[in-house]
Amino acid sequence: MTILQSLYPWLKAGHIIFVIFWMAGLFMLPRYFVYHQESDAGSPEEARWVDREAKLRSIILTPSMILTWVLGVLTALAIGAFSEGWLHAKLLFVLALSGYHGWLVGYAKKLARGERPLTGKKLRLLNEVPGLAAVVIVVLVVVKPF
Repeated sequence: MTILQSLYPWLKAGHIIFVIFWMAGLFMLPRYFVYHQESDAGSPEEARWVDREAKLRSIILTPSMILTWVLGVLTALAIGAFSEGWLHAKLLFVLALSGYHGWLVGYAKKLARGERPLTGKKLRLLNEVPGLAAVVIVVLVVVKPF
């Protein structure tokens, strides 16, 4: 048994824990954007939202995404899953979530500069993206349809 195989339960547990943290951040940040955009431009409240968004990104969101990827790849290596079709599909969705994460970071920077290109309604709709991705990813991992 390799060291990764012996660590598999710990890798899997860590992966799930950091997926939860990452998903929580992906749900929270667009909601923060809605509140941010509802604040008056140049107000102290707007400055507080810029600070909150930056802290969420730097303390929870980005570190959790990185650890999700690292622990996920190690978990897949431990069980030899890289030849499995379900894992390829899962990785496609996780890659898309990572791109969504990057888009959120970029949007936060626009908001910090005072730009507000999207409506609150559009941001609320975008808030559904991680939930839909989570449904597909969980089904792929648990059911392993291919």
